[in-house]
Amino acid sequence: MNYDLTILEEGCKEYGIQLNEEQKKQFVQYYELLVEWNKVMNLTGITDFEEVLLKHFVDSLSIAKGLDMTKISTCIDVGTGAGFPGIPLKIAFPHLQITLLDSLNKRLNFLNEVIEKLGLSGIQTVHGRAEDAARKAEHREKYDLSVSRAVSRLASLSEYCMPYVKAGGYFVSYKSGKAEEEVSEAKKAISVLGGRLEKEVDFKLYQTDMDRTLVMIKKVKSTPKKYPRKAGTPTKEPIL
Repeated sequence: MNYDLTILEEGCKEYGIQLNEEQKKQFVQYYELLVEWNKVMNLTGITDFEEVLLKHFVDSLSIAKGLDMTKISTCIDVGTGAGFPGIPLKIAFPHLQITLLDSLNKRLNFLNEVIEKLGLSGIQTVHGRAEDAARKAEHREKYDLSVSRAVSRLASLSEYCMPYVKAGGYFVSYKSGKAEEEVSEAKKAISVLGGRLEKEVDFKLYQTDMDRTLVMIKKVKSTPKKYPRKAGTPTKEPIL
């Protein structure tokens, strides 16, 4: 089947990313696997080809607007779901060592198949809740970058994601819409967890009027050992 990849190519150009033929092929394979597996399990509500290109692939790569990805070596995608943004980042920036973390095994089965079929290396899946994996020595403060497209509020999300980041690294939260209120609410959590708000990058998703925000938080000191708190607590009782 012939696919028109114009949206992907042009969207990537917006972020200074040039895809080669192999990378384009990998994105198409990823799309086909996503749609195939989505018939038997709930991975995404979006299955139209151009919509997936835009709202999943291009959106995942938008981090390049705010961060020089060539300077990042290790990245963890917390609550990766169907692999966004982790797998698009791995395809576009093959040098990245990526960990995809999710609490549902069946999602990881899908992701493992994607990794195998696309021939990706330097990428692993990890089964676990964010609060639990962050307490393990092999993950705690081991990454240059922690990313999440999860919909949790930023105060809670910071507690799930920041313990993974080493000092000098970044936690980047992808937000739909404007995020001023969430950022303001999360200021205490960010500081307590060892972070500093570096910037908010506001933009409209390529060729749409959909507002997007990248909240870029720099890790300036270690996260205190008591965080993250036990499962569910960061959501029920965020640090405010």
